[in-house]
Amino acid sequence: MKDVLMFVTSWCPHCRRALKYMEQLREENPAFQSVRVQVIDEEEERELAGRYDYYLVPTFYVAGEKVHEGVPSLESVRRVFQRALEE
Repeated sequence: MKDVLMFVTSWCPHCRRALKYMEQLREENPAFQSVRVQVIDEEEERELAGRYDYYLVPTFYVAGEKVHEGVPSLESVRRVFQRALEE
């Protein structure tokens, strides 16, 4: 399983929506419960966030590869989980 980094800000409504989608998907699919997502508030961890190439939040990286940036959908978050579970 691959690790997931999720970059957010505390004031972002799209980030909150993505977090809700993550909860919903974990309830629907037990396999997704094992996916570890490290949520990083870019305002609190500026140095770490500065090492990654993105402009919008939320942004998801799976095993170091950017797989989603910006306004999320349920399907885009599902793809993040699916990528994390790929061998």
